[in-house]
Formats: sequence, structure tokens, C-alpha cells
Amino acid sequence: MMKLHKYLEKNSFGLLLGIIAVVSVGGLVEITPLFYIDNTIEEVEGMRPYSPLELEGRNIYVREGCYTCHSQMVRPLRDEVERYGHYSLAAESMYDRPFQWGSKRTGPDLARVGGKYSDEWHKLHMEDPRAVVPESIMPPYRFLSKRELNYQRIEADLKANQKLGVPYTDEMVAKAFEDITNQLDEDADDYDGFVARYPKAVVRDFDGNPGLVSEMDALIAYMQMLGTLVDFDAYEAKKDENLR
Repeated sequence: MMKLHKYLEKNSFGLLLGIIAVVSVGGLVEITPLFYIDNTIEEVEGMRPYSPLELEGRNIYVREGCYTCHSQMVRPLRDEVERYGHYSLAAESMYDRPFQWGSKRTGPDLARVGGKYSDEWHKLHMEDPRAVVPESIMPPYRFLSKRELNYQRIEADLKANQKLGVPYTDEMVAKAFEDITNQLDEDADDYDGFVARYPKAVVRDFDGNPGLVSEMDALIAYMQMLGTLVDFDAYEAKKDENLR
């Protein structure tokens, strides 16, 4: 082994071949499991595609770079589980492109933030972060409340996701445009249809301004669904049953 080490130190071509061999093996170890992705992501009850409003909110979340300070991945470590809740499952990100995992956190992890705070809290936090978290260094996003949401191409967005494997039905695509406002109005004519298409979706006006479909509406709708789709009591019970 020492002779090989000395040879590689003195022979740059041999070192290059060694590097290529090591990188190739490492790459295969990481890439090969992806060919069996259906086996590596366990099926979890409750997961569904994002509603059109949630999807628009997620697009805003990515556009504004929220992922640079907030991860969406609770690691299976005791301190993380005690602080944030059940560790994240791969299935929870199966419809994310790109996923919002990570371990770098300037702010808290948001994988389980849905339902934790009121809509009013989220709006105030976006408009004036230090009003609710005095030590926050997050910049304000007041413009989100005033900027009208541009969702003219939401059908195309759903179609693109559909082609990538997200199980949007043709009905979901056809009703995408009207489902934006359906989620903002509990008295919408197609309320029952919307809830059937997107179970557990939160339906209400999110920004406190019913007269405007704002980017704030979309972002809060997205935040309020994070971590709410999977019943982890049922998940743990099923896992224990499978282990017996």
C-alpha cells in the first residue's frame, strides 16, 4: 500500500486515474439507487399534489430565496424531533422540484410550520419580521400584500408538473385557474369539488383583503399546508405493524 501511495505522489497521470476511479465509484453509489426510486420512496397516506394557490405560493417562496435561510427537512435527531416534530419523510417532498431540504438554517426549519401560527401572524411576520420576532434578521416583504398574484399561466404550470409525473388529473388542470379563487372563498360555488380535488387544503382568505388575490395569499396558503398532509400517528402505527 505504501508503494502505491509513493507511486501516486510521484506520478500525476497515475494520480489522475486514481481520482477518476474513486469519483466514478462514488458517483455510482449515489446514482444507482435513483433507478429504483419507486422502491426507495415509501408510500405514505395523505400526500397529494399542491393546490394551484399553494403551488403559486411555493413558486414565490423559491423566487424570494426563502430556502437560503429556512430548510424543510427535520433530521432524525432527538433535539430536532423535539423542536420541530416528526422527522421528514422522502415522500413529503415527492412532488417538489426542487426540494427544499438542507441543514443550513439562519431561521427555523419550516417543514412542520403549517397550522402552527395564524394567518395574521404570518402576514405581520412577512411585513415586519421584528414585530413578532425581535431578534430576527429577515428582511421585510411588505410588497407581497400589495402585489396582485399573476396566475394566468397556472394551467401550463400544472401541465408541466403533470408531464414530470405529478399526478394532476385533467380535471385539476382544467379547473386550475378557478381553483385559485376557490381556495380563497369558503362560499365558492365549487367548494365541495375543490376540497375533493385537494383534501386537507385550507380554504379561506389568507391576507385579510378579500378584494385582492395577492402574492401574500399564495405564500401563506403554501406555508399553512407544510407538514399537515401526513397523519404521523397512523404512519407510526402502520410502521409498527409492519415490523411485527
